[in-house]
Amino acid sequence: MHTIFLLCGIVAVGFVLVISVYLIISGVPAMKEIGLTDFLLGQTWAPTASDPSYGILPFILTSIYGTAGAVLIGVPIGLMTAIYLAKVANPRMAAVIHTAVELLAGIPSVVYGLVGMIVLVPGIQKAFGLSSGACLLAAIVVLAIMILPSIISVSETSLRAVPEGYEQASLALGATHLETVFRVTLPAARSGVATAVVLGVGRAIGEAMAIIMVAGNVANMPGLFTSVRFLTTAIASEMSYASVGSLQRQALFSIGLVLFLFIMLINVFLNVCIKRKKEN
Repeated sequence: MHTIFLLCGIVAVGFVLVISVYLIISGVPAMKEIGLTDFLLGQTWAPTASDPSYGILPFILTSIYGTAGAVLIGVPIGLMTAIYLAKVANPRMAAVIHTAVELLAGIPSVVYGLVGMIVLVPGIQKAFGLSSGACLLAAIVVLAIMILPSIISVSETSLRAVPEGYEQASLALGATHLETVFRVTLPAARSGVATAVVLGVGRAIGEAMAIIMVAGNVANMPGLFTSVRFLTTAIASEMSYASVGSLQRQALFSIGLVLFLFIMLINVFLNVCIKRKKEN
């Protein structure tokens, strides 16, 4: 059994290594040909123009702003919901909310995009008097809803895993129930909550189908009410017609490499923060 478990672990690591090597081999040549500075900091993406341009700065900034906005909305709502389910709600109410969260997690991303396109986009257009409601704000709202199931499930599991002795000791010292939850239980479950945030960020920054339908899919510099294109949607929208071996196709692989590095850096950053807090 030890050997079987070891092989499973090696397979998981092997998949990550294979993906990393493939993205590096496929993406680095385009960066060399275009120039790293022009590729990362260029503001114009026009691969089919007479004078092609391959700047992905609008995609990078859009992905950062969109993910940050979704996290700012989704994490507080998801965390408070998890606290309510784990420490406050009665069993009947918790069962109802659990069912809703499970259904939310099972909805395909294209359905999120369809509902957003039919309901959210026209609503934003009317509310703010825009020519088109397909914008960054619509993408942020959709992403915030999509990351809720991951954050709620993982955070609730982490909160329930905190030993009861911690809470009993806090209550014995005179703290109220809510003080115990926020000052004892939540800090003790910090690593699990951070994992939930990482999963939410990964879901947000890696989503493509729903975002194509609500963000406008236009290579503009990001603005809250501007039609934009994310890193993921740039790959999804152009990979099907980019000819094999062309610079455009190689540049799309380079975008995938940049996206992969983003997720790795986020994971490393959060893990370092968690370790420092534990040491302190």
